Amino acid sequence: MEIWQGKFYPLGATFDGGGTNFAVFSEVADKVELCLIDADGAETRVDLPETTGDVWHGYVPQVQPGQRYGFRVHGPFDPARGHLCNPAKLLLDPYATKIEGRADWNTALYGHRQEDPDHPDTRDSGPYAPLSVVQNPYFDWGHDRPPLTPWHETVIYELHVKGFTVRHPGVPERLRGTYAGLASPASIEHLKDLGVTAVELMPVHRFVHDQRVVDMGLRNYWGYNSIGYLAPHDEYASGDPVTEFKSMVKTLHAHGIEVILDVVYNHTGEGGPLGPTLCFKGLDNAAYYRLSEEDRRHYVDFTGCGNSLNMRQPFVLQLIMDSLRYWVEEMHVDGFRFDLASALARELHAVDRLSAFFDIIHQDPVIGRVKLIAEPWDLGEGGYQVGRFPYLWSEWNGKFRDTVRDFWRGEDQTLPELAFRLTGSSDLYESSGRRPYASINFVTCHDGFPLRDLVSYNEKHNEDNGEDNRDGESHNRSWNCGVEGPTDDPEILALRGRQQRNLLATLFLSQGVPMLLAGDEIGRTQGGNNNGYCQDNEITWIDWESADEELLDYVRKLIALRSGHPVFRRRRWFQGRSIRGSNHPEIGWFTPEGSEMTQEDWEVGFARSLGVYLNGRSIANRDQWERQLTDDDFYLLINAHHEPIEFALPPLLDEWEWVQVFDTAAHPSFANERTVVRAEHVPVAARSILLLTSSGPGADAHGPR
Repeated sequence: MEIWQGKFYPLGATFDGGGTNFAVFSEVADKVELCLIDADGAETRVDLPETTGDVWHGYVPQVQPGQRYGFRVHGPFDPARGHLCNPAKLLLDPYATKIEGRADWNTALYGHRQEDPDHPDTRDSGPYAPLSVVQNPYFDWGHDRPPLTPWHETVIYELHVKGFTVRHPGVPERLRGTYAGLASPASIEHLKDLGVTAVELMPVHRFVHDQRVVDMGLRNYWGYNSIGYLAPHDEYASGDPVTEFKSMVKTLHAHGIEVILDVVYNHTGEGGPLGPTLCFKGLDNAAYYRLSEEDRRHYVDFTGCGNSLNMRQPFVLQLIMDSLRYWVEEMHVDGFRFDLASALARELHAVDRLSAFFDIIHQDPVIGRVKLIAEPWDLGEGGYQVGRFPYLWSEWNGKFRDTVRDFWRGEDQTLPELAFRLTGSSDLYESSGRRPYASINFVTCHDGFPLRDLVSYNEKHNEDNGEDNRDGESHNRSWNCGVEGPTDDPEILALRGRQQRNLLATLFLSQGVPMLLAGDEIGRTQGGNNNGYCQDNEITWIDWESADEELLDYVRKLIALRSGHPVFRRRRWFQGRSIRGSNHPEIGWFTPEGSEMTQEDWEVGFARSLGVYLNGRSIANRDQWERQLTDDDFYLLINAHHEPIEFALPPLLDEWEWVQVFDTAAHPSFANERTVVRAEHVPVAARSILLLTSSGPGADAHGPR
């Protein structure tokens, strides 16, 4: 086969219309073979003829899109030094933009002998390994434009491509569980009707179903087991995964919905030192992974998944940056949520806020302009870094989740922290120059109980995961409202419904960026399983046929309320001062008796009730950009006590006409009729929220000015 020297950049397989250039990094290799596999599985091997700066490369004129390929690397197999080269193992291209085939869990996929890991297994892994595929990059994007939704107007909806669509009756059966299904009219209608502005997709990078899970008859449903950082996962495609993914993004953009990817750059699907050799281990184990200084047979593991990528290696950093740019420039996505992001920031051992990874991100003209979200923790020492990521980054605010859960389940000493969470968590983000939208607020996410289970279970019930209920978080901050699991008791069911509405109202009326877990709006349950990572079945799939339509209507109206009133989505922090020309503050905190909260009031450990005044006119006084934006005033009456409480309107506000917006204790919560509140004392039911609005003295309170 004819092969020319080719080019060392770009890495991967690049089709230019006549042939394909192949380039792959390995500083330890003695020789790299390009392996071309035909439709019958026959393999043709050819040496890559040239090296440039540890990049092996060659150009094959006759290779066209659709060609399946892999690499075999000749070099040292010396586990004691961290080297695991084994030419018997067919390896994926780290830069493959399309990967096909499963990892069939034959022991030949392992680079070492099962009985003696210090010696190589010489059996050919080719018949059992997934394969890289040369891809034609052309796609007609037409007039596609990113929605560019401002951060403070963003509402995120975290979903699983398959779980969202696989049981949806409005999605054509052949498209269920796919990118095309997510772009179908039925899916788009739900997203738009709900009012979300962005979908955050759980991992769609090509991942593997690890053998331990497969041997139990399960699958890696969540997908946090990446093996290909430029290839969309092909199990979510009804046709060509690359084309279908692009079409999905194009369709979502046409309806004003952004696409954010949950990306897993902290570890790979090759697991620990006894895991399979599918790609990085065989190419250059010591370069791609963080190895233990005490014994280079072992990995430094900040992730709990067996390995950690070596962020100190320039080519590893380049791989991640090239991957991010590819998904922005070629796949048109709008942002990223970085799984276990603290692991990416570790230069030596401690999390370094100014690590090379952040430096590169910030100066990059492509990645620096999209939405960047950190999961600000990992499993290593000092890995919990909520509030400590640099400017330009927003964060999953785990403290918001914990505080709101604790408050509504009746824990003491939660009121002061709740105030911080309601106002955007200035204690975490303001000092670093970030805005309220640095806080991604959430009550539930894929990891843990969905909302309905959060108010129905005290304990996890993960027996179906095959680990004797040992897996998953044991401290859920949940409350079953009196009975564990399903019940027919109408009082408990009513309380659970009210608790769901309370949690959702707290989420959407807080400053910051709200994130809703898909299915929470219709009462999805996992039957008490709080770790559905391996449940690719009815446990985790959304059951649309059993949707709680009343709850869905409530969530729609909550999101519409937030979207229609800028006072709930401010770009700047509250200062607590009076606005110009008025003795009314930007925000006010009041006791149920109507008096302003004192330091002593905040320190009452058992206090669970609070009145919060939001001045809608304060926006124009604070922000030149929003000069034309004024809003109604709102008074939020929060009662997490187990008995009803009568609230008195503060003297500052009691001369105004106040109208009820919603009451989480009522059915429906949003009343169709206008209810005017004039009484000196406003009754608020046990464990509920009452929201009032006013346009000010002498004005008719009907909505935003």
